Amino acid sequence: MERESFDPIAEAAQTGLLGSTGDDGTPRSITEHHSITERRDDVAERTGVEISSTVLGQDNRNGQVPFYIGEAPGFTSILDVCSRPDQTMLKHILLSPDTSPSLSAQDREYLQHKGVFTMPQKNTCSELLRAYFHHIHPIMPIVDVKVLLKVNSGIQMSEWNLLLLWSMFFAASDFVDDSIWSLEGYSSRKEMKFAMYSRAKCMYNNSGETDKVVLIQSALLMGFWHSKGDSHAQPWYWIGVAISLCQMLGLHRDPDAAKVNSAFPDRRRPIWRRLWWSCFFRDRWLSLTLGRPLRINLDDCDQPMPTAADLLSDVAELPASITSAYIPSDFPQLAEYWVILIKLSKLLGEILALSYKPLGSNPTIQQFDSLKTDLLQFRIPSRPGHEQSRLAAFYLYHLQLHYQASLITFYRPYITKIPEHLPPAHVEAWQSEIRSQLDSAALQSNSILNDLVRERLLGFAGPMTPTLLVPAMHIHLLNCKSADALTRRVGFNKLELCMMVMEELQDTYAAAAVYRGVFLGAINELHPHLFIGSTFQNPDVSDASNPRVESSEAAAVPPTVSDDVLNALLDETSFMDFWNSFDSFNEMLY
Repeated sequence: MERESFDPIAEAAQTGLLGSTGDDGTPRSITEHHSITERRDDVAERTGVEISSTVLGQDNRNGQVPFYIGEAPGFTSILDVCSRPDQTMLKHILLSPDTSPSLSAQDREYLQHKGVFTMPQKNTCSELLRAYFHHIHPIMPIVDVKVLLKVNSGIQMSEWNLLLLWSMFFAASDFVDDSIWSLEGYSSRKEMKFAMYSRAKCMYNNSGETDKVVLIQSALLMGFWHSKGDSHAQPWYWIGVAISLCQMLGLHRDPDAAKVNSAFPDRRRPIWRRLWWSCFFRDRWLSLTLGRPLRINLDDCDQPMPTAADLLSDVAELPASITSAYIPSDFPQLAEYWVILIKLSKLLGEILALSYKPLGSNPTIQQFDSLKTDLLQFRIPSRPGHEQSRLAAFYLYHLQLHYQASLITFYRPYITKIPEHLPPAHVEAWQSEIRSQLDSAALQSNSILNDLVRERLLGFAGPMTPTLLVPAMHIHLLNCKSADALTRRVGFNKLELCMMVMEELQDTYAAAAVYRGVFLGAINELHPHLFIGSTFQNPDVSDASNPRVESSEAAAVPPTVSDDVLNALLDETSFMDFWNSFDSFNEMLY
C-alpha cells in the first residue's frame, strides 16, 4: 500500500494554524501576529518582537534592562534587511523588565540557614565599607559610590543588594582591624573571610539575581578567593564569569560607536567603562600569574579607555560628611593611578601576546624594539609627594612594582631566545644588555620594597602584592647560581629582603607563604649550608611555640619542593613554566 505523503502546509491550513492570505499575499497568521502569539502566551517570542521593534525604532517604551544585540553574523543581523539605507541600527538597547519570581519559602529558609540575612553589627559594617573604599575601590572601581552611599540620615543596609554587599565585605575583610573579627565572634580573620565569601557565593547561586551588572561586580570581587577545596581555580573561574557577562551585555563595545545612543542613560557609561576595564586588568595580570591564555582580545573591543573623571563623577555627588567618612582624602590622585595601571595592563597584554605564545614563530627584532620603546617611554611618577597620604604613597609604590614586573616579564624570555633578523654578530652584546636590564628591574623592585618597609606601608598590601615580587625574586635566584662568588652573595642578599617581606605578608595572604616556601626549598637545593643559623631559616618552623602562628596555618611551613618546581625555578629558559609549577602547591594554600 502506497504511503500517503505529508503536506505540512495543507496540515497547517486544516488545523487553522495557517489562515487565508492577506492583501499583500502573506499568510494571515503572520500579518495578524497575535493569532498564535497570544494563544501560546510565548514570552520568548514577545521578547523577540520587542528586540526587533526597539532596534528598528518602532517601540518607544522606556526600557530598563540593557540588551546587546551582537554583531554579524549573529541572528539579529537579519534586521539589517528591514532598516533604511540611512538608518544606523543601535547595538545597545533597553528592554522592558520581566517580573522577577519571588523566592520560594524553601529557598528563603535555605538562605536564612546559610546566614545571608544575618548582618554584621553596625560598626562592623561601617568599618568594612570604609576598608572597601580605601583598599579595593581604588584598584577595582566597579561599584557606583553614589548609589551605595545614598543616604540622608545614615546608611540604610536594608536598601542594599545583599549579594553585592557580602561580596564587598569579603573583599574588604583583609583590611579591617583584628578587633572586628573578634567582635563578630570569629576565631580568626580567615574564618571571617570564609564566612563572608560563602554567603556571597550562596547568594550568587541561589538568590535568583537577574541584574547582570550586580552579577559582574560580585564575580569580580569573589575573584580574590583562594581555597584548597577548589584547587585555587576560583580567581580564574570568577574572572571568566565576569568577562562573559560583560560581553553578553556588550560592555566591550562603545554604545556610541555609530552614533550617540540617546536611549542609553548617560549615568551608565562611566560605570560600564570601569567594569569592562577592571575585567581587562584582572585578565592580563591573572594570565601572567597563572600562565593561562588571555581571554580578552582587544581587536574585538572599542569601549573607550576610562578616565579619572569616570571615578570622580559619582563621588562628587556625595555629601561631605559621607565623603570624609568613607572615601580616601586624595581619591583624585588614586583615580589617576588607576588609569595609569590600566594603560600598563595593555602593555602587559602585548608582552604576553608577543613573547609567550606556545605556538608560532619568534618575534622579530623590529617587533621587540617597538614594544621596548613603548615600555621605556611609559611614565610613572617616581616619588610620592609630601602632601600625599600614606595610602596614596603605597599605591604609587604598588604601581611601580607592576611596572618593574612588566619589564622583567618582557625581557625574561630573551636570556636564551633570539628574535628573528638579529644579526649573529650582535647576539652576544644584545643578550648581555638583556641581562643587565633584567638585573636593573629586579634591583628597582628591591628598592621599592625597601621604601615600603622604611615608610611602614606594608600594612596596605593587597592580594596582588606577593605575586608582584615573584619576578624579581626569580631573577635574584638565578643570580644565586652564578659561578662568581660575589655575584652569588649579592643575589642571596637581594633575595633575602624579598623573603622577609613575603614572611611579613604570609600572615594575611597564604599565597605569600607558598611562594616563600617554594623559594626556601630552591635555596636549600642550591646551598644547604645557608639554613644553618641563616636568616633564610623560617622562624615559624624552628620555633613551634611561636605564638604568632596558629596551629592550622600549615601554609606557613615550607613545603617539600618537587624536582619539577625546582627545575622551573632554576631554569633560565623558562618563565611561564615557572608560574605553572606553583599549581602543584595548591594543597598548601588555606
